[in-house]
Amino acid sequence: MIYKKLTKEEEAVILHKGTEYPYTGEYVNNKRQGTYLCKQCNVPLYYSSDKFNSHCGWPSFDDEIQGAVKRILDADGMRTEIVCANCGGHLGHVFTGEGFTPKNTRHCVNSISLKFIPIIDQNMKTAYFASGCFWGTEYFFMKATGVKHTAVGFMGGHIEHPTYKQVCEGNTGHLEVTQVEYDSAQTTYGDLVKLFFETHDFTQTNGQGPDIGEQYLSCIFFSTPEEKAIAEEHIQLRTEKGYKVATMLKPASTFWKAEEYHQQYYEHKGSRPYCHAYKKIF
Repeated sequence: MIYKKLTKEEEAVILHKGTEYPYTGEYVNNKRQGTYLCKQCNVPLYYSSDKFNSHCGWPSFDDEIQGAVKRILDADGMRTEIVCANCGGHLGHVFTGEGFTPKNTRHCVNSISLKFIPIIDQNMKTAYFASGCFWGTEYFFMKATGVKHTAVGFMGGHIEHPTYKQVCEGNTGHLEVTQVEYDSAQTTYGDLVKLFFETHDFTQTNGQGPDIGEQYLSCIFFSTPEEKAIAEEHIQLRTEKGYKVATMLKPASTFWKAEEYHQQYYEHKGSRPYCHAYKKIF
């Protein structure tokens, strides 16, 4: 079997049994439906239906796919390691007796050891919003009803694969953007647009709060004519209320995901945004 060529960071965990820092992994807050595979050999390990939030800082599962995970007692006899039964790649540790779920089991797994394959769901939609520093924008969307996954990155510029440093220099034309994946059976695009307007100053023309620059401008990136029409309706409603709306409307283009340390930033830091706050308008 041909295994994936691992990065140094992946090798440190999968081969050398390291541990990623809590609340930094890509899948800690992943609520999408699908299957988690071994990063090294692509063998299915866990179903999303067995994932739960243990607030421990790593993805948690109370069951594995039968025969996919092997348990090995640590040398000190204190903990039980879990590895991929196929390739032996380190996953994390398993704990019992904590009472989180009726199965009374917690597989504490490093995100970097996993690969996620989502289920194709016709109800799942994706929206893109820019409202200043993407840390604050994501903070509110990731807590919204019906939102299953969020990521932060860049959109609208003229170079490929921009870095955070390049965008901050203000020469790429990109805006800091939050990608929002949501279940349209639980919420609507209009609900998300409403939240967008209620969590930043959409009248500011030079950035957001103390963050000044082109990358911090207010913008809705629409993917369909229907999304554009809904956004225009919300802008008109606020204009009629007397607001001078600075929010731009632009067609969605390639979303370039930002570096991993930017993802779910405030969740990892355990703090709140400094330049975003919720303010009910209607």
